[in-house]
Amino acid sequence: MNRIINWKNPSHWRLTIQWLFFAWCLFLGIQFGLFVRHFETAGRTGYYARPPGVEGFLPIGSLMSLKAWLFTGQFDAVHPAALVLFLTFLAMALLTKKSFCSFICPVGTISEGGWKVGRKLFGRNFRIWRALNLFLQLAKYALSFFFVKLVLFGMPVVALREFLRAPYWAIADVRMLHFFTRMSLTSAAVVCILLLLSLIYKNFWCRYLCPYGALLGVLSMLSPFKVSRRRDKCIDCGACSRACPGLIDVQHKNRVHSPECTGCLTCVSTCPEKGALSMALLKRPLPGITFVVIVLMLFAGGVLAGMISDHWQTNLTYDDYRRLVPLVSNLRH
Repeated sequence: MNRIINWKNPSHWRLTIQWLFFAWCLFLGIQFGLFVRHFETAGRTGYYARPPGVEGFLPIGSLMSLKAWLFTGQFDAVHPAALVLFLTFLAMALLTKKSFCSFICPVGTISEGGWKVGRKLFGRNFRIWRALNLFLQLAKYALSFFFVKLVLFGMPVVALREFLRAPYWAIADVRMLHFFTRMSLTSAAVVCILLLLSLIYKNFWCRYLCPYGALLGVLSMLSPFKVSRRRDKCIDCGACSRACPGLIDVQHKNRVHSPECTGCLTCVSTCPEKGALSMALLKRPLPGITFVVIVLMLFAGGVLAGMISDHWQTNLTYDDYRRLVPLVSNLRH
């Protein structure tokens, strides 16, 4: 086992945690599917408790909840876990780079697994032309700016409160589930194309299309953690730049300030020269495993705070779901 996983390598710890989170997300999805199935069959199938963690898949609604909370002081009771998780991921970005993307996000896990499979199939990963690469990256940030502007500056608080009280928001998690379980041909084709592109290009979705990652990337610029290089120890082998999933030219930087850095520690773990590259806190190098522990503590702390403050379980009742789930396909905002 030690030949497969080097437990002294922080990147291997991250990969293990990443896939455990992915397995946990699958478990939550199956449990939520069984919960919804109970109401779709009018109680003829077994009842399973609804897992609040599925609300992590509602980022736009969470942004609306955040604004409503800031302006009214009222914490959304319909999907409270969505706001708790959103705030947790924002805090993680501010403190530990885009660690949500490299440690927790299931889409990021699939994307990373995709290009690694592609590298084995084709012997390499490809790069998009420099001008097109820049344009596509800017498009991701533009899309993120559009959503932030629309919600934070475009929607009045009254409209937000009405949305958060509407049946459409109450059943948004069920609609999200149906996107995967009742996928249209168009949606399936788009997903397949994205998967194929992820085999060829490193983290295609994360790098060019994910507005959530773009928002976290901007916030991560304020993080006190930065990958740092010691020029006196660097041997200029270029291993760090070649290994970086974000295609950052780590080799020629003293400190990595890029919003594309996810804190995945791949470059640090790849560096052959001890002490040449590290994840540093305010220029103070730290062991990679310390960074991993801090990421986990931030996530666990956010979830625990939500539970302790009674902002985790929805206020929707069994009867609410029994009434709303059969109507989900007819609900329009």
